Amino acid sequence: MNASVIGDYVDRLWRESIVPELIEYVRIPNKSPAFDKEWREHGYMDQVVARFEAWARAQPIRQMKFEIVRTEKRTPLILIDIAGDAAADPGDSVLLYGHLDKQPEMTGWRDGLGPWQPALEGDRLYGRGAADDGYAMFACLGAIGALQAAAMPHARCVVIIEACEESGSFDLPHYIGELGERIGRPSLVVGLDSGCGNYDQLWSTTSLRGLAGGTLKVEVLTEGIHSGASGIVPDSFRIARQLLNRIEDEKTGRILVEEYHVAIPPARIKEAETAAVILKDSIRAEFPFVDGARPASEDIAELILNRDWRPALSIIGADGIPQIGNAGNVLRPSTTLQLSLRIPPGCDPKQANRSMKETLEKDPPYGAKVSFSSNWGASGWNAPALAPWLEKSLEAGSQRWFGRPAAYMGLGGTIPFMSMLGEKFPEAQFLISGVLGPHSNAHGPNEFLHVPYARKLTCCVAEVIADHFRRAP
Repeated sequence: MNASVIGDYVDRLWRESIVPELIEYVRIPNKSPAFDKEWREHGYMDQVVARFEAWARAQPIRQMKFEIVRTEKRTPLILIDIAGDAAADPGDSVLLYGHLDKQPEMTGWRDGLGPWQPALEGDRLYGRGAADDGYAMFACLGAIGALQAAAMPHARCVVIIEACEESGSFDLPHYIGELGERIGRPSLVVGLDSGCGNYDQLWSTTSLRGLAGGTLKVEVLTEGIHSGASGIVPDSFRIARQLLNRIEDEKTGRILVEEYHVAIPPARIKEAETAAVILKDSIRAEFPFVDGARPASEDIAELILNRDWRPALSIIGADGIPQIGNAGNVLRPSTTLQLSLRIPPGCDPKQANRSMKETLEKDPPYGAKVSFSSNWGASGWNAPALAPWLEKSLEAGSQRWFGRPAAYMGLGGTIPFMSMLGEKFPEAQFLISGVLGPHSNAHGPNEFLHVPYARKLTCCVAEVIADHFRRAP
């Protein structure tokens, strides 16, 4: 590795070009289509695509073709094709992935911060979307540009930046099918929409949970009535609680439906134990607990396995419940809850949704009208075993750029693209990483990008792409 050239190139690019561009990106409220039904009319997505295109075309990357792929009624997709070295296998390629759409605003930003109000404070760039995951295209092109500046060969690289990941990537299967011949059959996939256990070393994601869920509605009355009728009329919220107890143990949070569980592979249990030794009590400090609150277990390895390999239910929204200032002394006619069930790799989201509907709707208490409508589902993903060349490359890159060993861990979120690619390219190797580390708070208030980590991760990606070219057949 020509480490000095790569390091200087990446440092300068992040300092002089990427950070200023990400600051402008944060200002644009290009929410994912699930959160902005009029995204076409608002034009924010087009603004971002135009800025990304202008930045990419200005990079000194040889033999780069930039294209915006548009299909009627679908979100746009950025496709960047960079030819490989003359000595590269023409049938081989590296596929790099990211997205440019954002989560909604969320309340609770501290004074001086906001979702569309970028703020650079020390190592942190605050604002919605820079870490999740607007930086990805810049890091990918920065890594390839650094290799070319250092005269280091690489295979053909294809960069895909989608625009509806935060809505479940519903447009991506269409584009992957449409562009299949142009993408080819990559032997390495790099995804930068994941996280890290700390900012001190390179972290690779080895698994992701899937997602099932939908809307549970409990109806008891045709209209609200005086609460003096309580004791005669059962409360709709209490009925909803009873129904949820069919799925979740209210004391422990354990999911009671066994078909949502899978056997955890021994290798993943070992990874969790190793990660627990690295992270120690820092994993507890990662989350903004109120005074006196604590995690679900004292065992760090068990907490990691809970998040990465066990199902968990969350109530993420509600209708039919007025705000306190407008709450009359009334028995409400209905309660509607939005359910999010994280499911482990290997659990079928379609079957999980069918099971949730059957479990929640059967034998409703008091004869109430109960309905469950599933509205999302995504498969989890378990990475294939690391090839020796990639394991060696990750360790060397982490030692070179961070001065510490590489680390591995699953994550509790979902990246639909990964399961899709894992099925489509079963022989490919995967480097799934990202900058969503402690307190970065993706999707929530005070989201930030840790700039030094992103810069070092860019260097590690460059090293992996170079080692991919040099690997033994």
